[in-house]
Amino acid sequence: MKLKKLSYLALSAAFISPLTVTADTLSVSVGGGAWNESSSGNFQKTTDLLAVDVKDNLFWGDESQGYFFATLEHPVPILPNVRLLYTKLDQSGSGDTSFVFDGKPFGPTTVSNDFKIETTDLIAYYEVLDNVVSLDLGLNIRNLKADYTIVNGSTVTDTFDETVPMLYALVGGSPLPDLIISGELSYLAYSGSTISDFTAKVAYTTNFFVGFEAGYRQQKFEFDDVSGTNAKLDFSGVFAGAYLKF
Repeated sequence: MKLKKLSYLALSAAFISPLTVTADTLSVSVGGGAWNESSSGNFQKTTDLLAVDVKDNLFWGDESQGYFFATLEHPVPILPNVRLLYTKLDQSGSGDTSFVFDGKPFGPTTVSNDFKIETTDLIAYYEVLDNVVSLDLGLNIRNLKADYTIVNGSTVTDTFDETVPMLYALVGGSPLPDLIISGELSYLAYSGSTISDFTAKVAYTTNFFVGFEAGYRQQKFEFDDVSGTNAKLDFSGVFAGAYLKF
């Protein structure tokens, strides 16, 4: 089963209603920051009896990860606003452990591993509300890339590259001018597998085109026989960043 086979349901759900509310003026923002995430969970090939734990078997710890984004909002009816978001997760570890993965034994001596997960989100959304209360609805087309290597006598390497549609929503409030408190969610569920990306943040834009943001983010991946793999992975923690807005 591949996640990209579901695309059309999420696409029609996001754009079936005639949402034409857009920004009052043209606005462009670019920025980035650091996400101090902690990982947990496990994964296994569907042919394996036991899962590999990312802390106990792979020795993953807290890591500072980077993210970058660009947003275009405009007053053109019908056309959605667009946001591009890139996040890279790098995890690695080494230690004495013992497990079986993809039918190959690892340990009981030192096992090392290197994992990289990249998500690139192209979010098309409409501003349904844009005053004291904000409400954005749309679709997130996410490209998810992952590659890993596990080494200890035996070596296992694999890659994963899928593009999937996720429903997108943002709800926020502006208690003060240029200050917004918001919650943001991208979500997909299909055939026992789910992907979710939740962010709660506070953002403030100064009068000098510079803004700052901080909050909490959680990415969760639950795969049921996706490319022959079962997985339950959680990456969560606080983040802080800055941006330019024109």
